[in-house]
Amino acid sequence: MTDSSDAKPTDDATKTPEVHAVDELVITKHTLTTAEGELAYTARAGRVVLWQEKVEDDVFRGRKPRAQVAITAYTADDADPTTRPVTFAFNGGPGSASVWLHMGLLGPKRVVMGDAGSLAAPPYGLVDNPESLLAVSDLVFIDPVSTGRSRPVEGQKAKEFHGFTADIESVAEIIRQWVTAEGRWMSPKFLAGESYGTTRAAGLAQLLQEQLGMYLNGLLLISSVLDFSTANFERGGDRAHAMYLPFYAATAWRHGFHEGRSLEEVVEEAREYAARDYPWVLTRGARLGSDERAAAVAILARLTGLAESYIDRADLRIEHWRYFGELLRDRGLTVGRLDSRFTGPAASGIAEHMDADPSMDAILGPYAAAFQHYLHHDLGVRDTGPFHVFGLNVNEQWSYKEFENAPVYVIDRLSRAMRQNPHLAVHFAYGWFDGATPFSAAEDSVAHLQIPEALRDNLEHRYYEAGHMMYVHEPSRVAQSADLADFVRRRSGLAASLPQ
Repeated sequence: MTDSSDAKPTDDATKTPEVHAVDELVITKHTLTTAEGELAYTARAGRVVLWQEKVEDDVFRGRKPRAQVAITAYTADDADPTTRPVTFAFNGGPGSASVWLHMGLLGPKRVVMGDAGSLAAPPYGLVDNPESLLAVSDLVFIDPVSTGRSRPVEGQKAKEFHGFTADIESVAEIIRQWVTAEGRWMSPKFLAGESYGTTRAAGLAQLLQEQLGMYLNGLLLISSVLDFSTANFERGGDRAHAMYLPFYAATAWRHGFHEGRSLEEVVEEAREYAARDYPWVLTRGARLGSDERAAAVAILARLTGLAESYIDRADLRIEHWRYFGELLRDRGLTVGRLDSRFTGPAASGIAEHMDADPSMDAILGPYAAAFQHYLHHDLGVRDTGPFHVFGLNVNEQWSYKEFENAPVYVIDRLSRAMRQNPHLAVHFAYGWFDGATPFSAAEDSVAHLQIPEALRDNLEHRYYEAGHMMYVHEPSRVAQSADLADFVRRRSGLAASLPQ
């Protein structure tokens, strides 16, 4: 017998073990009563394998699994795949699961959590969503790797998916695999993204069209951010101060600082000041005269609801995290960043800024509980692994190496996608009280799209009296659902054939 210490490993023993991964989807049948009648549909929920072609020394070695990506797909029964649209939806973060759009706006079920000032108590409610986009489009919700229950397969590193290009490449491949497997290449196709999901959608639109030849009908961009410099308050980021001013004015209006005036009137005044005078004031620096400075302080204080003394000490520059903690400091409250209609008790009356976002505190529990209950009881997924609404440390680890020493910027990518495909339409949804991706910053990005004037007819804008997740406000949810359905109908050629 040979001593094991002298044994030579065989070639097979030194190879990385083969990873065997399979799709894990549970198929269930359902019906939903919509305004257009009874809809029978099939749900496929679970995880699918993200594959990658393997090439070594220019030799093709087949495909290898890289991750198992959680999806929930809803398809109408007996629908014509050449006319039935399909919408691929995801949230942002980066590092967020798609639970928000899924359970708040687009899916066939929705959470009932109350609203600012009248929140429901746990364990919350779950009801049918007759306004679901499923009435006019099949839906595929995607949780990027490390969010929800999406994970890399054994031997793969999660951080390899945590970056701008890596993310859009992996999501694009999941979309390509689904479209191919389901025979949906001839279906009208849409992407729906929220927050960083709009950044992803802009990059995806270009990648899908240029690299895969998968032309899209439309993008549904909810609370969009296409140019990160609009939120960069650091080291001379004066542009961000101007971009946020209309949001500050809207928030001040919401909390009673503009009595007797309409929201539209207040926002328009702030827009005009932010477009011309405010940037000039900020660029003057020490050259600004004392009378000019005093006038600017007075205008900013009146628009934002902050004290003139605070504006003066802040050197006319109002940073958003500090604003959330300062506006209602004398009431012992902070206002929400995601939705400034929400308020919460301040942890400290002298803190520089708020310790937590009361709007996130309000929505996290209801959405996490509702989706995991729904996944188990309605969709039959029995996976007991942890569900990450936000992937652990994903945002902090996210790589933007493609934009080294420059802000993240995808206006050029969206512009290219629209120039390449003149039928690509874009729907922008804005919340007046969104302090994460303020409406005025998004408006500025849209104004800088590098497209012919004729293509601007492909852009549409809708505003809601709510915040980042505007659908937590019931009137906004109902209105937004109708707006999105109308957009998909028109941009997939269904408007003439569907009952109005």
